[in-house]
Amino acid sequence: MTVEIGFLGSWQTKVDGQAVRIAGRRRIAVLARLALDTGRPVNARQLVTDVWGQTSTATAAKQLHIVVSKLRDTLNPGLIATVPGGYLLDLPRDQVDAHHFTLLAGQARMARDRREPGTADELFRRALALWRGRALAELTEPWAQIESKRLEEERLAVFEDHVELRLAAGDHHAVVTELVRHVHAHPLREGPRAQLMLALYRAARPSDALAVYQEGRVAMVEELGLEPGARLRRLQHAILTRDPALELGAPAQSATVVPAELPADTRSFTARHEEVEWLREALLQPGTAVVDGPGGVGKSALAVHVAHAMAGRFRDGVIYVNLNGSTPGRRPLPVPDALGHLLRSLGLDGSAVSADPREAIARYRSLTAAGDLLVILDNALDADQVRPLIPAGPGCRTVVTSRHDLAGLDGARHLHLAGLADRDAVTLLARVAGPDRVQREPEAAAGITGLCGGFPLAIRVAGARLRARPDWRLADLADRLADAARRLDTLQYDDLAVRASIAVSHEHLREEPSGQDAAHVLPLLGLLDTPAHTPAATAALAGWPESRAEAALERLRGARLLESVGRGRYRFHDLIRLYAREQAGHELPERERAAALRRGLHHYLATANTATLLVHPQALEPYYAADQPGVALADAGAARRWTEAERDNLLAAARQAAESADPDTAIGLALGLHMPFNYRGWVTHLTDVHLGAIRLAERCGDLAGHAQAQSYLGWVYRDQGRYEQAIHHLEQAVVSWEKAALPHRRIGSFNNLGIIYTVLGRLDLADANLSRALKIADEIGERYARGAVLNNRVHVLFRQQRFEEAIAQGRIAVAEWNSSLYGEGSSRASLARALIHAGRLAEAADTYQVALALLREAEYRIGYAVTAWWSGQTLHALGRHAEARRDWHACFTTLLETRLLTRAEVDELLEQPVPEMPMPIRHML
Repeated sequence: MTVEIGFLGSWQTKVDGQAVRIAGRRRIAVLARLALDTGRPVNARQLVTDVWGQTSTATAAKQLHIVVSKLRDTLNPGLIATVPGGYLLDLPRDQVDAHHFTLLAGQARMARDRREPGTADELFRRALALWRGRALAELTEPWAQIESKRLEEERLAVFEDHVELRLAAGDHHAVVTELVRHVHAHPLREGPRAQLMLALYRAARPSDALAVYQEGRVAMVEELGLEPGARLRRLQHAILTRDPALELGAPAQSATVVPAELPADTRSFTARHEEVEWLREALLQPGTAVVDGPGGVGKSALAVHVAHAMAGRFRDGVIYVNLNGSTPGRRPLPVPDALGHLLRSLGLDGSAVSADPREAIARYRSLTAAGDLLVILDNALDADQVRPLIPAGPGCRTVVTSRHDLAGLDGARHLHLAGLADRDAVTLLARVAGPDRVQREPEAAAGITGLCGGFPLAIRVAGARLRARPDWRLADLADRLADAARRLDTLQYDDLAVRASIAVSHEHLREEPSGQDAAHVLPLLGLLDTPAHTPAATAALAGWPESRAEAALERLRGARLLESVGRGRYRFHDLIRLYAREQAGHELPERERAAALRRGLHHYLATANTATLLVHPQALEPYYAADQPGVALADAGAARRWTEAERDNLLAAARQAAESADPDTAIGLALGLHMPFNYRGWVTHLTDVHLGAIRLAERCGDLAGHAQAQSYLGWVYRDQGRYEQAIHHLEQAVVSWEKAALPHRRIGSFNNLGIIYTVLGRLDLADANLSRALKIADEIGERYARGAVLNNRVHVLFRQQRFEEAIAQGRIAVAEWNSSLYGEGSSRASLARALIHAGRLAEAADTYQVALALLREAEYRIGYAVTAWWSGQTLHALGRHAEARRDWHACFTTLLETRLLTRAEVDELLEQPVPEMPMPIRHML
């Protein structure tokens, strides 16, 4: 018999398509409770507690047994299985409407991300059609109310995702009516309000769109005491100025970087009226404002709250950096790392972010000299950490928070933050725990806030515990806190408070019907040091299907233990990451932790290996195989997109692997990142990764790994213009390849040495090294390597004034490499250089256009930029100035998109009659 259960609305039970009535509220409650965990055991004691509640009697266990028997008789004898300690509903998950809804919604989002809008639209519609009313409407027990609210939140998120898809498809007229009802029912949700504003604007109703903004602003100010968020404010401004970017199909404005990095504002932010006004006033004047005070007093909350209110005043955006000055388990953020964050936020990346702190500081000050920018430096250690990070321009403002007074910070204004006054502390508790509960027990509320010492973080922890336990009285919590033997360490107002707060949420997940997977995966996530977590990597960590991992991540997001940072990407607050890691140490045996971490790292190793072979098909098979399948990348484009999305995770995984007891994984990851990063112009990021691989390979006697890491590090130093270091590592690679009995692998090292000596003008050494590489390529019959070496010899020959030989060599290289877009494009670019030196400019210009088309198709961004710049030079020399400007513009735009130049630097280059060669490509042949 086929049994179907539905509770997304009034209760429905069907057997073979026919409705079956379930008699009795407790039978419905037991079946619903089991259905929420379909396919997983539910503890009998938990069932009794949830269904019979505080009135449970000594006979409740027997009553549960009777209820289960009746359900079996009514539906199917095998439907509810008895398992050790409890029961299990043995039913396919898609036969329970709530699980079917989650499955369809996940499939819809995956179709959307695969750019299949028609399929995604159909799946979203099917998912939403399952809803017939309020979930679990017949049940009033606390667990049912919690689950009802969770499911409703999921429904709202799916509805809004579907609207986003329909807006992108031009369905703005049709969605207006639905959104009006939705916004009316949920006036404080900013996402759908923004969608309604955009739909009205595209429907030629801009005045109505602005009215929707004003209505939302009034509601938010009255209900929350907050101004609308940055998204709504930017959209209002765009409507007022009729920004073309709002039109359907408008091109993405990815080239202009306007950072908006503030963490979410604290909804329960309370009082602090004088402090808020002080900080607002400080931000209207040039200079730096420092907010200091002990941990947990609310420094960060104050800074972020005021920054949200003031963000619209800063044309160039808001940058937020956590300096980890007092973060348990984390070392303070080094100044070079903080500068890297700031420069990336301003639009730079890759080799444009100098490894030399002095150069990075100079670049940062130059970029901010004329800026209108707000910088939040949160959780600073001392003045020395802060000074290099203060922007230079008089239009910029800086807010610093610290546990120390930072008296040595010249010219700064200082605000010392203390605990909340008694009345404000009780108000904060009421906002978090609920005003009705506080009004019913004012003395207990005062007792709780007194034991919290007036510290907002501790009060929020207490309020969160009360909110998670609607059955508790405030006096119950006050008694627990008053008893020293039972006092929670949450109220130490330091990281212990945060730890206990997280523990409350984690424990609550364990107790909820649908929270077990999320509770289980939280400690596993703490094992992996990546800045973001994806469903695919989480699935590898847990050994689960990806859909199950994604559901667990979403559940953690709903519990505020993770936050969303884009579609399919989640991140921890630093202290939650620490808690998760601690829990892993407490809950998981060492062997299990090591196995999970290896699965997670091998997910990245496998996918990096796949990406290498897709973007650079001529690469040798990876030397280090992976245990996991990794992400199934369809083609080179998918590999490049994955690399871009996962760049920071890949670097973090490589660094973590280097600290593990698994050298093969570490060396494999270091080597596996090289080619995907090279295509994006990011090899500078790999300096410390390759150095770590070299040290590991030396320690464990891995000669081949040592050789390849030395060779790649030489490549990195070559692209940085650090030629002496590059030569040293490449020569070390040659020696290691010989010791590893792999002399044919010396081709790459000899080839790179040839390139460096060519740039240095030491053409005899260049020719000698390239000749060695060519000899090996001929011996082993490696056409691709032969093409690469011949291509580089072109540059030696035309520098030796041997122009005809250079041209002939270039044509041979084109023929050798004609099976590779990357190779043929590069060799045609080299041929064009030879033609220039031979005085054949018109032929060179035509050759450059062919090379650009090939490199564009190959998506070899850095090579395309170099070629476009030289093509512009050639066209300018021919007097074809408009075409020259076109190719220079293509060069600079590519470097801007790869975050190797900023918009201001591009504008400055384009103002020059004949632009100079941009810094990021000056070391390229």
